[in-house]
Amino acid sequence: MRGRITLFALIAAALAPLTAQSSDPAIGPLEQAYRSLHSRDYDLAVDSFRKAVEAAPARGSIRKDLAYTYLKIGRNEAARDQFAEAMRLDPQDHHVALEYAFLCHETGKTAEARRVFDRIRKTGDATTRATAQQAFENIDRPLEEGIQRWRKALEKSPDNFSVHRELAELAERRDELPLAAEHYEKAWRLRPDLRSLLVDLGRVWQSTGRTEAAASALLAASRGAEPMAAERARELLPARYPYVYEFGRALELDPNNVELHRELAYLLLAMDRREEAEREFRAIVQLTPEDLLSTAQLGFLLLARKDSAAALPLLERVLKGPDEELADRVRTALRMPQTLKRRPETPRAKVSLEAKTLAERSLEAGYMKDAVKYLAVAHETDPADFAVMLKLGWAHNILKQDELALGWFDLARRSPEPLVAAEAGRAYGNLRPAQARLRTSVWLFPVYSTRWRDLFSYGQIKTEIRLGKLPLRPYVSTRFVGDTRRTTGDALPQYLSESSIILGVGLATTPWHGAVSWFEAGTAVSYLWARKDQPRIAPDYRGGVSFSRGFGRLLGGEGAGAFFETTADAVFLSRFQNDIIIYSQNRLGVTLPAIASGFQSQLFWNYHVTADAQRQYWANFFESGPGLRFRWQWMPPSLSFTVSALRGAYRIMDGNPRAPVFYDLRVGIWYAYTR
Repeated sequence: MRGRITLFALIAAALAPLTAQSSDPAIGPLEQAYRSLHSRDYDLAVDSFRKAVEAAPARGSIRKDLAYTYLKIGRNEAARDQFAEAMRLDPQDHHVALEYAFLCHETGKTAEARRVFDRIRKTGDATTRATAQQAFENIDRPLEEGIQRWRKALEKSPDNFSVHRELAELAERRDELPLAAEHYEKAWRLRPDLRSLLVDLGRVWQSTGRTEAAASALLAASRGAEPMAAERARELLPARYPYVYEFGRALELDPNNVELHRELAYLLLAMDRREEAEREFRAIVQLTPEDLLSTAQLGFLLLARKDSAAALPLLERVLKGPDEELADRVRTALRMPQTLKRRPETPRAKVSLEAKTLAERSLEAGYMKDAVKYLAVAHETDPADFAVMLKLGWAHNILKQDELALGWFDLARRSPEPLVAAEAGRAYGNLRPAQARLRTSVWLFPVYSTRWRDLFSYGQIKTEIRLGKLPLRPYVSTRFVGDTRRTTGDALPQYLSESSIILGVGLATTPWHGAVSWFEAGTAVSYLWARKDQPRIAPDYRGGVSFSRGFGRLLGGEGAGAFFETTADAVFLSRFQNDIIIYSQNRLGVTLPAIASGFQSQLFWNYHVTADAQRQYWANFFESGPGLRFRWQWMPPSLSFTVSALRGAYRIMDGNPRAPVFYDLRVGIWYAYTR
């Protein structure tokens, strides 16, 4: 212990000069900002203040100075947002809160201004309370009078759309949200063609806690014919693709929404729920008989279930229509000769092509959020384009929105195009275990050591439970640790492994940059009846931190080249005298090009270090030497063979009966499986 304290003291002494020399990272940008303000170069001042904010994001004073600079150049909304951040960082700064509230009122956020003034008039100091009281009354009194005026108007004209809308807007600004929701809904019932009202209704329902009803209204608005309303609705919707039941609820609210019916129909079709898809296409054809694409799709579905009597009139209508490309698809289905004349591109196809082109450019430039927007437009235009679904999956995956990505990969793997289906299937298989509610993983590692002339076996079966977005996962586990030789066989024989099956329950964190923390409590059951150095059944507590990362051209990846792999573990083991054992295993080498037979291999140099807290000789050593790892492409991706020739040396010789240096040829097989 004393040695460790000395080491920590030396490290602290070495770092002290560096700490003393460290400076405020925001000093440089702030000095430049204030110089620019003095010379009235406001654009440069804004840029410098923003750099200072990035360097010290938790300092409210910088945001205040930036807000006042924005006001000097007339950017009131930007100033408002900076005052909002400053107020969040210091809720007791009532002067900042007043500035924010006044700017909210000036920029149209009357409800927010009223809330802030109301809070300050109750909690501020004498000066700010008086100012806030007057400002609150100036906002609240006209709102209250307007609400009373429109209520009286409704008594005379209860079905007046404009009155309901005006009353709803005033009630929302005054935070009378149930009243606002009531009249937004009545206005919507009177004018169901104005889907912007659904956005207002959904927003108010969200604020009152009616999340499911809000999602229905916003989903209906997001698939409507008003582009601005659709964009506003998407901003309020969850960042994931809607579920089937959510489409159903949205259609209960907005049954005449053709776009909503169409998207649900193609979604059901991709999920192979043909009867439900047929119902949706039938609704589309009834609402818009001129929609020949939906008419043809309904006809194809009826034809597939051998209802020719109902299918043929629909398909004949398509044949008589102006869309020759669609008519040729019908002729193919009916085994009729196709037309030979060249057809112009349909407007729908043009929109889809433009959206896909913009999406490709965004993907190439790395603008993933823009790519998602354009791909969403392409999907809405052509919901049966599986290649677009696949790209949506990859875009969401890059944005670390794996739950959304999984849904798109699931749809894309049903593609009739083999390449698209295969790529989506692989991506779905890779992502699904991490998103599944229950995930079971198995790993096995048998290894033969010439040093001990023994075959050791290690393995684990673990089932984890995913708790939504929580970063913790409880699990149940069965471990196996054993060997075939059992003891060293010398004058004072020692057991070479735990020779146990360990049953346990535990809790682990989700991986973060390759690191995982875990703890497990269980029972170890020895499978050797004659073993005398430990009880056959004993409590077992273990836990620690694991880290694993790989860089470069890894085995099974694309192409050859250099690579580096590192794994590190710090493990507490109660049955080893409450010891903490630390392992660090590193491999640096090159992945060789695959040969014609599918043989893949790596040559590398091992460097392993093992240590423990109690400084026992058997747990303190290092090893290094060359190694070979190989596999064939037809094998499961996680199956590989390893051969390493190692030279090792003990770091502690006190009480060590063995030679300080040892040699070992180690041959192992690694296999892991997750589902």
